[in-house]
Amino acid sequence: MASVTIYDVAAKAGVSIKTVSRVMNKEPNVRPAMRDRVLEAAGELGYSPNLSARSLAGSRSFVIAVFVDAALTIDHWQSERGADYLSRIQLGATLVCRDQGYHLLIELIDNDGPNCRQDVAGFLAALKPDGVILTPPSSDNPAVLEILDKAGTPYVRVGPENAEGLGPRVHMDDIAAAREMTQHLADLGHKRIGFIVGEPRYGASQARREGYLEAMKARGLPVADSWVRQGDFTFQSGLEQAKALLALPDRPTAIFASNDDMALGCIAAIAEAGLMTPGDISVAGFDDSPSSRFSRPQLTTVRQPVAEMSSAAAKLLIARAKSSEPPERPVDVLLPFELIHRASTAPPPK
Repeated sequence: MASVTIYDVAAKAGVSIKTVSRVMNKEPNVRPAMRDRVLEAAGELGYSPNLSARSLAGSRSFVIAVFVDAALTIDHWQSERGADYLSRIQLGATLVCRDQGYHLLIELIDNDGPNCRQDVAGFLAALKPDGVILTPPSSDNPAVLEILDKAGTPYVRVGPENAEGLGPRVHMDDIAAAREMTQHLADLGHKRIGFIVGEPRYGASQARREGYLEAMKARGLPVADSWVRQGDFTFQSGLEQAKALLALPDRPTAIFASNDDMALGCIAAIAEAGLMTPGDISVAGFDDSPSSRFSRPQLTTVRQPVAEMSSAAAKLLIARAKSSEPPERPVDVLLPFELIHRASTAPPPK
């Protein structure tokens, strides 16, 4: 049986093939009645547009790519934090792409590898995506940005560290979020607040550290060097750094970790030491991952809008693909965060 073509749909709906194409590509300025007629005809015939044919018919590939750091695939992406982050990135962008007739591809990028430039250039040449969503650290990688600019491929940077002159970005205010969480702990009465920094390759890690230090300074609270520990976003690093904090003679009464995995490691270390969370030491995290809701006690944390950021990035790229004109001004989308108050934080013990 011959496959159904766009010509069959046009004949059944009594419209031109150009109208069918506009409807299938979800282009604007198509009357609702006309759109319904075309979609009804397509449904009755069992027609679905062929991606390759659509690509050949115009300059668009109908593909949006997401660059994900390959260095995290083995350890971090198999962790709760990594899997949750990637799934939320995929969910937000996929829903937009599906609605607009686009396909989403996940591409692993070895940001520190010697072949990073060649790999990115080869991917762009082979698939010619209509746009690329850059997640950290690709969003700040000068080699990746240079190749994209040379290829003329539009991109949107999700959660980048550097703001100026590097293309559109969608982000949240990590500094403000960390500042508010630290203030929350201070409002509870904590004066000795430890902080575990995230993976140093990510701009968000230093931004969250900066917000913590700003809040401590604003409250007139001292910060001992030994209270700030270097982690890497994993449960194990949170466990190890919390043990180091607990061993201090002036140990903190609260620990703020730069992500939920490390915060859960802190709770485990506190339990191993025969102490209670939050009775002896409060713990706060960052991300609002599923594990933060299922831990005991449930984790006080910062909800970052990961799915919303990837959704906004996909919308920007698809709008850019449909337009013949570049945006008049640099695009900067700031999305709100939310402090989630749960049972892992309380006033310090008397």
